[in-house]
Amino acid sequence: MPEGHTVHRIARQLGLDLVGQPLAVSSPQGRFTAGARRLDGQVLVASWAVGKQLFLEFESGDVLRVHLGLFGAWDFFGRLTPLLPGSSATGSMGAPRLRRAVRMGEGERDVDGSDGPFPPDPVGQVRVRLASAETVADLRGPSACEVLDPSQAAALVARLGPDPAAHAAPGAGDPRTVMVDRLTDRSVAVGQLLMDQSVVAGIGNIYRAELLFRARLDPHTPGRRVPREVAGALWDDWAVLLAEGIRTGEIVTRDVPSGSDPTLRHWVYHRAGLPCLVSGTPVVVEPMAGRNLYWCPTCQR
Repeated sequence: MPEGHTVHRIARQLGLDLVGQPLAVSSPQGRFTAGARRLDGQVLVASWAVGKQLFLEFESGDVLRVHLGLFGAWDFFGRLTPLLPGSSATGSMGAPRLRRAVRMGEGERDVDGSDGPFPPDPVGQVRVRLASAETVADLRGPSACEVLDPSQAAALVARLGPDPAAHAAPGAGDPRTVMVDRLTDRSVAVGQLLMDQSVVAGIGNIYRAELLFRARLDPHTPGRRVPREVAGALWDDWAVLLAEGIRTGEIVTRDVPSGSDPTLRHWVYHRAGLPCLVSGTPVVVEPMAGRNLYWCPTCQR
């Protein structure tokens, strides 16, 4: 499942290339026809993310809410603005796709290098297409895709936990304190609480495993037994890792040279049975909160 850094990158890409423009909105797949009709022709005025939720606000106040789930992704075509100067524009963000990043050359061309007509015909099961005169964004395979009115969107955001990369709603309180309060107020295992989007938004399976290891925290520890300073340190570490993930588009939780063995990019994630990079103890994998949890029973006592 795409984690929070990916959704923030999608929000920023849409903000750079589609916000401020009237959009042709369609549902080539046919499963979002009514919603597409409601949004078609409107100017997109804002694009933002909270955790794994993407919100696209239109001039009428309507908000398109998208959750990618396990298999969702956005494919981009046409003129794209690199998220960082001198970097590559990315043809797809979300669940793994064959279209990868390429460096944009001079002039206008499709991001995947094709010289075909623009806009390209939809391929496969495209739930929503957002199209301006120069850029197309195709949404495939989301777990949620709906149009909300402003009050519905605000109510949904209010149910989410804090996100270090999102603007806190007025009166929501200090995000760090909110996360610490919610995590330390429950007897549920901390490894489960970090995946609870009402406690803290955006953390997925990879970040969960790595945050807990970096804190040397046993994932089975009840939230009530996690010292507040440790919970605060988890938030601080998450803020740093999330910002780096948004910047690079990658989850790298160890300081390794570019091009290193992919198995060395993480401390414990996907290293089941391999020796812990600190203690040498075989890394354990077990189910928790519906996903595989990786951890070191020696380092995380």
